[in-house]
Amino acid sequence: MAAHLVRRCCWRHLGAFISTPSVVPAALVVPAGKVTMARALPPAPFAWFHTSNPSGWGDGFSVKEQVEDRGNPEHKVIGELIETAASPQELLQLSELHVLNSNQASLVITQLSRFAAEKKLPTESILQDGRFQQLLGVTDSQISQVWNNTLVNLLKSLYSLGVDSKRREMQSVEQEVLWRLRRLTFRQLASLAEFLAVRQGKDNKLLNEVIKKLELRWTELEGTRTVVTLMSKVGHVSPALMDRLEDKALEIAEQFNPDDIRKITLALAYQNRRCVPLLRALSYHLIQKHSELSLSVLTDLIFSYGKLNFHQPQVFQKIATDLHPHVATMTPVEVTRCIRSFALLKWLSLPLFEAIAQYALDNTKQLSVAHLCNIILSFARLNFQPSGSEDFFNMVHEELQSQLASLEPHLLTELVWSLCVLQQARAPYLQRVLAPDFHAQLRADRSLKAQTLQLKLIHINAAAKLESPDYEGPFLPAAMLSLAEPAGERVTLLQSGLREALAGVLGSRDNGRFDVRTVYGWHIDAEMVVSSENKPLPVKDFAAPHLLRSEGTKPLPPGARRVAFLRWEFPNFSNRSKDLLGRYVMARRHVQAAGFLVVDVPHYEFLELKLERQRTAYLKDKLNKAMAKDMAG
Repeated sequence: MAAHLVRRCCWRHLGAFISTPSVVPAALVVPAGKVTMARALPPAPFAWFHTSNPSGWGDGFSVKEQVEDRGNPEHKVIGELIETAASPQELLQLSELHVLNSNQASLVITQLSRFAAEKKLPTESILQDGRFQQLLGVTDSQISQVWNNTLVNLLKSLYSLGVDSKRREMQSVEQEVLWRLRRLTFRQLASLAEFLAVRQGKDNKLLNEVIKKLELRWTELEGTRTVVTLMSKVGHVSPALMDRLEDKALEIAEQFNPDDIRKITLALAYQNRRCVPLLRALSYHLIQKHSELSLSVLTDLIFSYGKLNFHQPQVFQKIATDLHPHVATMTPVEVTRCIRSFALLKWLSLPLFEAIAQYALDNTKQLSVAHLCNIILSFARLNFQPSGSEDFFNMVHEELQSQLASLEPHLLTELVWSLCVLQQARAPYLQRVLAPDFHAQLRADRSLKAQTLQLKLIHINAAAKLESPDYEGPFLPAAMLSLAEPAGERVTLLQSGLREALAGVLGSRDNGRFDVRTVYGWHIDAEMVVSSENKPLPVKDFAAPHLLRSEGTKPLPPGARRVAFLRWEFPNFSNRSKDLLGRYVMARRHVQAAGFLVVDVPHYEFLELKLERQRTAYLKDKLNKAMAKDMAG
């Protein structure tokens, strides 16, 4: 390294003693012994060399570099020859016809890389060419004289061409870039970081050094393009840099166009960074400033919001409204991607979902089984029934029933569970997933996902027993019905308030049972038995077929009814509505079918009451109305 430093110092001091070369006519550029190339030079002034590789290599020369180059007509001519070359062979011939300096050799290599990328040429023939080896030798021998921007592009080109990283010339260029990192502009650092992150991966030593410089010099960050590029291409490598980029993006959020917003939200989604202030700012400016959004922006936005579980109703409404006219021309992948995202966000747009149901009917042959399953799962989550329900589900059964054997067990379980939610599960579906050999596979799996699927099998088993009178089996064994629904992480305000208020309704704890786990896989917050005169009875005295182990054996007295109190928390509803999600609609339906009168306790009613006596009176009133409705029915 000391020798390298001495060499660079020598070049700097020697430069002071070298006089500026005299102006040489263009016709005399070719050195003695070289053959003049028969090419008419363009009459236009020299357009400074700037690579146009799709990877975004070009950053332009610095002002100092441009001024130095303009003073040498020979450099101008050779630069034009490099820029106007139409093929790799023409570029390689330049090294035979002209004595190139390290800058010019670097430009030739960069242009060769651009040709290889644009025309998808094999790089082996270029790397094995003796003239290319000569170009590498020139750059290596005078590497300290290569301009900064040219050096950055040279390094990218060598990586793109596939030059062996162990070669001395390659290591020389990498080392030179490391030496000059402090002298590179922020834009050059950003461009290099983007390239290395995409091509070389996060373990690249040079990339880590470049990112350290970006982190230290982040205050130089400016321009929406640089912010967007770094967030989407480099942010995942450095959380510290991503923090700075989010702050900068929040500062200039007003300047982003819809495509910038799309790229930023996608970057946040893929990195699982739920930066709420930035998402709110982007959402605000999206609504306020941009009325026209393209299909790609709409689909990527709703995907990002869904993955980040970020709720912004105004944006959802706009996306759903703007997507509606596009549905007929969308691909199956775009349709299923959008509907799954809306389902994750619990946002039901009836016009959009009706259009998607019609799309499925009109494009049955284009939809794969996986696409159709995704649509069913999304409909079930939001408990959406198409207006043309019969036609839609006839098509679904026709397409799916012959494909059940080919479905992966997890997807098949989810599909049949979703059809149970929509009350469309026919005997072949139930028989398939309730067969002993099928659920034995899931029982052998100890993962959390498998446990969730086992619980869904219990729900399917309940649907088979309670809602499918013609279904004759098989059913799940009793040993499998003991799997409890996962309990919540903490006791909610609604849950604790309901327990306190029920004390006044029950009169005695013997008259109620709390936190009941049923054989149907559903959880009942509280149950009680009331006589024909609406008086509570000791619940433990009576047989309870909904429990695995009943404490009592007595049958219910004539006219007595079981009552289930079911609380409905905020997450149990569709976004901004009082409609329960499909899962909870099925739970309520099953509890009713098991012989209970259901008393619903939604959060938006119960929590409005602040006094315990008000809540007790509310529950008594709900109970009396449920009893009266049952008697009237």
